Amino acid sequence: MPAITLPDGSLKQFDAPVTVAAVAASIGAGLAKAALGARVDGREVDTSFLIERDCALSIITSKDEAGLEIIRHSTAHLLAQAVKQLYPSAQVTIGPVVDDGFYYDFAYERSFTPEDLAHIEKRMEELAEADLVVERRLMARDDAVDFFKGMGEAYKAEIIASIPADQDISLYGQGDFVDLCRGPHVPSTGRLKAFKLTKIAGAYWRGDQNNEVLQRIYGTSWADKKDLAAYLKRIEEAEKRDHRKLGRSLDLFHFQEEAPGMVFWHEKGWTLYRLVERYIRDVCYADYQEVHTPQVLDRSLWEKSGHWDKFHDMIFATNSENREYAVKPMNCPGHVQIFNNGLRSYRDLPFRIAEFGIVHRNEPSGTLHGLMRARRFTQDDAHIFCAESSLQDEVSRLIDMTFQVYTAFGFTDVEVALSLRPAQRVGADELWDKAEAALELALTNKGLKFRVQPGEGAFYGPKIEFTLKDCLGRNWQCGTVQVDFSMPERLGAKFVGEDGERHVPVMIHRAILGSMERFIGILIEHHAGRFPAWLAPMQAIALSITEHHGPWAKEVAEILKNQGFRCDADLRNEKIGLKIREHTLQRIPYLLVIGEREMGNRTVAVRAQSGADLGELTLEQFTERLRNEVAQRGQSILED
Repeated sequence: MPAITLPDGSLKQFDAPVTVAAVAASIGAGLAKAALGARVDGREVDTSFLIERDCALSIITSKDEAGLEIIRHSTAHLLAQAVKQLYPSAQVTIGPVVDDGFYYDFAYERSFTPEDLAHIEKRMEELAEADLVVERRLMARDDAVDFFKGMGEAYKAEIIASIPADQDISLYGQGDFVDLCRGPHVPSTGRLKAFKLTKIAGAYWRGDQNNEVLQRIYGTSWADKKDLAAYLKRIEEAEKRDHRKLGRSLDLFHFQEEAPGMVFWHEKGWTLYRLVERYIRDVCYADYQEVHTPQVLDRSLWEKSGHWDKFHDMIFATNSENREYAVKPMNCPGHVQIFNNGLRSYRDLPFRIAEFGIVHRNEPSGTLHGLMRARRFTQDDAHIFCAESSLQDEVSRLIDMTFQVYTAFGFTDVEVALSLRPAQRVGADELWDKAEAALELALTNKGLKFRVQPGEGAFYGPKIEFTLKDCLGRNWQCGTVQVDFSMPERLGAKFVGEDGERHVPVMIHRAILGSMERFIGILIEHHAGRFPAWLAPMQAIALSITEHHGPWAKEVAEILKNQGFRCDADLRNEKIGLKIREHTLQRIPYLLVIGEREMGNRTVAVRAQSGADLGELTLEQFTERLRNEVAQRGQSILED
């Protein structure tokens, strides 16, 4: 006779073992219809789960994040079932949930086409309409291996064979399809009402490039068609804002096969890069020593720091004169060497150094994604060496600085997380205790809401993570503040305290943008290339209506340039409508149209990037407007 405690604290008692579905029905018909699963004493289960003892229970619906995961995982199975019905010789492998959707990998003798995707999606709709009951059953590991081998599913059998022999395997069946899964799943396929297949890509079996290439079909799935339509609209908008497309059309940068994952900056893009760099230097490096460290360092240093063991596969290595070197994947060990170069006293602390540090990481080719995931990138990296007594003040300042930077670049929705010790780490537990407590206290003192992420810290210390939300609602994890008691000791960092004894400093790692390249990619997509005037590579362009008006247009551009603005003139003998269209597509904040009236009055007709006609302004009026826009950011970006 189980007694079930509901989320509101009420108690329900049943005369016999009862299913989750029956409990939901006892609460209300609406909840029974909406139930996708439940948490029983924190464990996620299906609605068919039999409750036989006292427990705490909460029903999972599509309004919960867990409910969306159940929908998406179940839709992945629906995809696999449709593929097997249409292409019986295809083999299924794995089909996990990913952000906003799911994918499933298949082995098949030919490449799937867009036409195939349309057929598969139609069959999925038919299977959903059939409202097939989804049933779970357990099978011994070895029996499950034989079961899938008998169906010709070699990949699935290999997965199961890697599971310990003493574990039972859970299988889910719907109609003629059975798949390996731990669940939970929707009660029936009729609960899957809003999905869309989105693309096909290649993927290595088990992520190993030495294995065969499979075909990955991606899809998205939502609680209802309204949410699906909203998501597809966001995706359409995201494609328009794709930084790789805008990088080409706005002549900012390009990539090519001879340097995979490494950007070629064009003049406009490099101007944008330097503007971001200048902002960070002005705001974040003001009381730091800006340094520059070598690109190549002996392997022994990376072994001491712990990076060689942790990131060996990501390190570009090279040899010279019987010595092995690493192209630096991060900057912190080099910064410790600067701290160690001389005897430091407590009077030197906090010792703050910063670098726009170029790093290289051997990311797998399949993960490269323009500026967002590159092999060569630059970090706005800084390290603070301090005594424990000043740790709170330093972390507090860094939190304030981080929010200031994000606001300046147009990001006001920022989430904060505290990432705690991972399973594989260096340093004693008591040091981790101190580091985690210090970061938690700093966040609490700021009154910030934050989520805790167990196991997500760096191998040398816990960290605060800052995640930006862009205009499309996408999350981008950028900044980090990390407290490290271990690396300074591993690399021999010491200072002389007031007591005359040698002490190991606390090391704070901080990067606000994270990767300069990635942050610029985020900026491009957030602003759709329409940067605010202070950040635009070209702030204004003077357009002559005819050749006769060219001298004043040219003079306007020169006057603006001499005042420190980024301006040019278009003196081509083309129709003014064509010029306006071309430069509007180039996202230039201000178009200064010059005709007979403007030339006679020594004025400009101003069109804003938004399309607004600001009318005829004197050059003094326009420069005051532009200067005020730039000054709102409070940065000396007009200086060379």
